[in-house]
Amino acid sequence: MGATNTGQRMRALADDAAGKALLGALFGNSTFLADCALKEPETVLAAADDGPAAALDGVMNALGDADGTRAFDDVARDLRVIRRRAALVLAFGEISGAATTAVASRAMSRFADAVIDRACCYLMAAAAGRGDIEVADGGDPGRDGGLIVLGMGKLGGRELNFSSDIDLIVLFRPERIVYRGRHDIRTFFVRLTRDLVRLLDERTAEGYVFRTDLRLRPDPGATPLALSFAAAETYYESLGQNWERAAMIKARPVAADIASGKEFLRTIRPFVWRRSLDFEAIRDIHAIKRQIDARHRDRRIEIAGHNIKLGRGGIREIEFFVQTQQLIWGGRYQSLRCRATVNGLRALARLGRISERDRAGLTEAYWFLRRVENRLQMIEDRQVHVVPESEQGLAGLATFLGYGQVGDFEDALRERLERVGACYSQLFEDAPELGAPLAEGGNLVFTGVDDDPETLRTLRRLGFRRPETVSEIVRGWHRGRQRAMRSERARRILTRLMPALLAALGRTADPDAAFLNFHQFLSNLSAGV
Repeated sequence: MGATNTGQRMRALADDAAGKALLGALFGNSTFLADCALKEPETVLAAADDGPAAALDGVMNALGDADGTRAFDDVARDLRVIRRRAALVLAFGEISGAATTAVASRAMSRFADAVIDRACCYLMAAAAGRGDIEVADGGDPGRDGGLIVLGMGKLGGRELNFSSDIDLIVLFRPERIVYRGRHDIRTFFVRLTRDLVRLLDERTAEGYVFRTDLRLRPDPGATPLALSFAAAETYYESLGQNWERAAMIKARPVAADIASGKEFLRTIRPFVWRRSLDFEAIRDIHAIKRQIDARHRDRRIEIAGHNIKLGRGGIREIEFFVQTQQLIWGGRYQSLRCRATVNGLRALARLGRISERDRAGLTEAYWFLRRVENRLQMIEDRQVHVVPESEQGLAGLATFLGYGQVGDFEDALRERLERVGACYSQLFEDAPELGAPLAEGGNLVFTGVDDDPETLRTLRRLGFRRPETVSEIVRGWHRGRQRAMRSERARRILTRLMPALLAALGRTADPDAAFLNFHQFLSNLSAGV
């Protein structure tokens, strides 16, 4: 009877003109959403009858309490089903026009917070149920057990896109619980973090919840998945880099022990927001710019195959400009200490750092590009940022976005990309040289957690056969893994010497061997200055 009633209601929705158009958009443009709708017709009807906001509340209510007695696989399955329903509701709201991209982004972030929190509370409750941990005064293991989860990037800024990865940093406070397990408390939290990633990231027959990345934690190549509050505090106070300051702008406690998470961010506030910066620090901040593809800025934008996140005029250019200005001026002006990109633009305009015209233009372009990004990702639920190159794919995307003609979409997208590119070039026209200049040409940038493609090309041109190894080791130098590199002054001096050093090593008979020998020499030094 229930299935018959659902079928009748779906037919009624299809007979309605607006409902027919919406179902056509779901089934005609996205294999992922079509599959979700076939599996969850009641969710489609709830979104149509009650509106996407109320429907999302209903989906989130299904998360229920953190019952530590439930089997891990059952919890994992339920989270995936709930995520499928949430994705359907969020897509329904944006495609129908009932929710703007900004509203949908905040709603997806709110859903992610709830899912991560429920997963953490379940794992802590299960550990308490096994007798591995006890919380003082009989408190809630999830809320009072010292597990801290910081959301970074778009999650921290409440700006998730439709198929976002989530960047997390997991910390713990050992004094908040009594550990009675067979190992040590650090091992306990590392294993719990692995289970958290499995709950969220592992692909099963029901799909996945969120792709999860832990590489923004302090020195991910040399540290465990979960760090103590004290260890993380010490790292940022002594070894934190400018790109990590930029990442911390958006950091936000999203799950478990929220109070301890807020306390941690208060503790490292002097690291993130510095009252004054010297020239070397500002040059290092601008060097982060080389982490995006901003080369050949005078080249005409080709829409087909353009990367709307990393390419010219893309989302990253807007985000990067805001974050660099926040790093430079946020220590002096508290109004710049905001997580969301558009709020940062608003604060910069109020302070006169950008014009109101640029603020309005960049804000409109930001949400336009985010809308295109969401549609790209709705098609197959993939983290895609590249406009299709084929005529058929481009036409399909234009239709999905509501354009009658492909040319109209191309013109609209090109106008935004060129607007952002022009503002970006103007805003950075007085910026210092990016990265470390070489007489031979090219740049050397070793910020972040990923290899910079242009830096790898430069290293190959210098004669290194294994540029990835060189890049990874140099990043380790900047993270202070050697005693000689523990001081900030030593790392800055090394940065200035890097072009000449690598160029000289590249002129040897075996640049890779010479580099490794120098690395060994550096590792044996007790001081670097």
